[in-house]
Formats: sequence, structure tokens, C-alpha cells
Amino acid sequence: MPAPLSPHTVAVIKATVPALETHGLAITRRMYERLFENADIRDLFNQSHHGETGSQPKALALAVLAYARNIDNLGALTGALERIAQKHVALNILPEHYPHVADALLAAIRDVLGEAATPEIVTVWGEAYWFLAELLIGREATIYRDLAARTGGWNGWRDFVVESVTSESETIRSFVLVPADGGPVMRHEPGQYLGFLVDLPGRGVLKRNYSISCAPNARAYRITVKREDAAAHPAGLVSNWLHGSARPGTVLKVAAPAGDFFLDRQTTEPVVLVSGGVGLTPMVSMLESIAAETPERPTWFVHGALNGRVHAMRGHVQGLVANRDALSTRTFYAEPEPQDRPGEHFDEAGMITAEWLVANTPSARATYYLCGPKPFLAALTNGLARAGIPAERVRFEFFGPADELLEEPKQAA
Repeated sequence: MPAPLSPHTVAVIKATVPALETHGLAITRRMYERLFENADIRDLFNQSHHGETGSQPKALALAVLAYARNIDNLGALTGALERIAQKHVALNILPEHYPHVADALLAAIRDVLGEAATPEIVTVWGEAYWFLAELLIGREATIYRDLAARTGGWNGWRDFVVESVTSESETIRSFVLVPADGGPVMRHEPGQYLGFLVDLPGRGVLKRNYSISCAPNARAYRITVKREDAAAHPAGLVSNWLHGSARPGTVLKVAAPAGDFFLDRQTTEPVVLVSGGVGLTPMVSMLESIAAETPERPTWFVHGALNGRVHAMRGHVQGLVANRDALSTRTFYAEPEPQDRPGEHFDEAGMITAEWLVANTPSARATYYLCGPKPFLAALTNGLARAGIPAERVRFEFFGPADELLEEPKQAA
């Protein structure tokens, strides 16, 4: 643990909260501009979270603001720090990268705040940055050691070979990956993701995370990827490449499983796995695990898709719950088409709502695991909270930085 911050440092950081509320996003945007002047540092990041959407600068601005607000109560940020550490490990962030971020952040504070960024404020924020950095570096070192020590584990990038490719819907494909070295793979926690490094001709080095969509095993991982519109979504560059070019024999560079969103397998209390679109990928991993290990555990698999053409893994999920009395599935189609038959292809027309979940699942005991697009998650997390479901029984994951998802006051914390 780093030495505690002095009362003076804490007081100065707290005094900068109003400035961060007004200028935080401008500071983080400027920080990334400075940081990405170094091509080696730029390649460490998932660039799909920058650019037009600006989701990563927004997420960082909220994180910095939360840090300042809670500088005297960092226990409130434990979950957020773990999420950041897990993301860093998937990107292979190392201690030597932190000074680059410190330089860019402090320079951005000067650039944006001008004369208001007094030498005292810049010095104090430098102290606060390195206090937080040392916490993250320590946690990440522990994660790296654990990954390297586990059977089938590794650090950095390991070569995997695409063993098979399966079309799951018009827009979604699954890829089974096995190690090129022929060794075992680390058993992941159901719900975790893999980091990928792809060097695309003309595009350079790109990094992405994809959820593992199979149960833990020692032989292979499966990822299930939606082909995004590359023109509309920066993330589409890699998904389009995977759909168009990855075939059996293709070699991919993969980081070890990471992520703090995973199934609690230490209990047999009821679970409700709720997904929208390709957000079903971690949920299928959880459902496979439950079916194999604790099929007596009460489980609801609730999935929403636009229609049958884009509904992935329907037959696979139905097979997992078949002849298992404690497992059930419910499917919602937002815009069913004429060929989509109620009771056969889907169960409910429309969107999944928090009200439906509370009314049709054991809300007094169940833990809700949620994954899907931001509007989907925002509606359900806030709806379940308003229905009185405790926060510790609502867990969520989505594909991107955690910005602007929860309503105040949760967002501030």
C-alpha cells in the first residue's frame, strides 16, 4: 500500500471538485490527445473507445471526478478500481506505462485550467495520481502473478489458432480458439473476456475485448462476435476482419481471461441471466456452467433480440435448458417478423423491462446478471433499483467504458 495522502492534499483535491465538474471532460480529452502523440502508447489502448463517440474520455472524466469526491473514502471506489485493473491486464498495461499518463494528465490540467492550475494544484494532483497508480500497479501485479501461476495461464500475448467458425445468426459468428503451443488453457470464470491484439494492414495495431461464450475448460475458448458496421462503429474494424478473414488456421494474439463480472459459483441461490443482442455471450458461458455443474440451481435465461434473423445461439440455449427442471428460458423479440412464430421462436413481443423481471422471477432472492447495449442496461439497472432490488444483487457488464450508465447518485460513487 502507498503511504496515505496528507490532510492538505486531500483538502486541495476536494476543493478542485467544482472545476472537475465543469472542465473534467475537456481535461481528459486533452490528456488523450497528448498521450496519443506517442504511437507506442497509443497502441496500448482500444481506439474504438476514442474518436467520435468519446466514450473513454467521458468514462475517465467521471472516474477522476469520483476519485476527487471520494479521496477521503476510497473504499467507495473498490469496485471501480478492480474493473480498471482487470481492463489494464487485458491490455497488457505495465508499470512503465504509468509515467506517460501522469505527464499527459498534469499537462492537460495546465492546458485546460490555465492560470487556475496553480503550481500547488498541479503538485497535489501529481501526488494523488501516483497514490492511485501505485494501488493499481500493485493490484495488477497480483493479477499477473496469479495468471502466470495457474495451470494453462500466461502473461502478455499468447498465440491461439482458430479451430472452427460457426454462423450463429445473420450478424454473429462463434470462433473456437486453441493454443498454438498445444498446451492447456486456464479455466476462466464464466462471464470473463479475452483481450486481443490484431495488426490490420493499413490500420495498424488494434486491441479489442471479446467475452468468452463457453463454460470453463482446459482445452479451448469460444468467442461469439457480432459483425458491426465499420463505417458507423470504430469497433467494427476488427469484427468485420474476423467475419471476413478469420478461418480455421488463422493465428490470433490473445491475453489471458480477465474481468470482474462473472458468475458467483459459491452459492446455489437463484440467478437471472438477462441479455440484449450479442450481450448474451457471457450469459451463455454462465448458463453452460450452471447446466454442467449445478443444474439444480434455479436459473432464468432472459434474452432480447430484434427478430429471429439476428437471434444467436437459440438452439444451443434451448438444448441447455431442456430436461433440466430448474433452468428456463424466455425470449423477447422487439420487432418480430412474419416468420417468427410465438411460442416457438420467441415468447414475448417487445422489450425486456424491469417490471417484467420483478413480476416473473424470484426478485426477493435472485441475483440479476445483465449484459447488453447501454440503453438496455440503463433501463434495467435503474428500473431494478427503483423496484427495490439491492445493488449487490444487480451485476452488469457491457462492451465499452462505464460512462453515463447509472443515474445519480450512483454515478457519483
